[in-house]
Amino acid sequence: MKEDSQSNKVYSELRRKILSNQLVPGTRLKEDVWATKTEVSRVSVREALNRLLGEGLLEVGEKGGYYVKSMTAADVREIREIRELLELGALRLAFNHVTDEDITELERICDDFSAMVRNGYFSGACEADVKFHETLINMSRNAKLKHLYELSNIPLFHLKLGRSQTQMDDYELTDKEHREILKSLKAKSLKKAEEFLVKHLLRGEVASLEIE
Repeated sequence: MKEDSQSNKVYSELRRKILSNQLVPGTRLKEDVWATKTEVSRVSVREALNRLLGEGLLEVGEKGGYYVKSMTAADVREIREIRELLELGALRLAFNHVTDEDITELERICDDFSAMVRNGYFSGACEADVKFHETLINMSRNAKLKHLYELSNIPLFHLKLGRSQTQMDDYELTDKEHREILKSLKAKSLKKAEEFLVKHLLRGEVASLEIE
């Protein structure tokens, strides 16, 4: 039971870091390194890595070893299409019963994102970005949609850690786009919220291909 708990701990941390792009495509994940970082056994790390491999988040290198899976242009397009379908669906389901608490939560996440970028904590900004989109899904109050979203292992492909001007522009645009979606929800304009979400995801696809 303890081994299972340790494996779940490593799995959850690595999955979160992959989906928020803190571990970028091509990164090698070594058992001994992550066993030390997470203070668990190498067996637990191996189990977590195999689980992530089975979910398609990792791939095995030509000479062995686990690597964060690289994405082709087709992968990026398909991810954007899936996100568009699921997140637009969530918006439509949520629209008639968005609560003040939902709006407050989205505002808090936007403020967290802004603060993280301002202070140079870009991994934290990536996590806040993940949280923003997860909150849109949660607002649907549809457990099966939420489960499908989680099973899809959807990475935020448009944000890359770093401090180049291009990347900084991406963070600033992401912040602006999130706030436009939020503003539309507050104004009870579903059409505007949908338009801004679609533009946000399309820009993410283009930005990812340019960086790659």
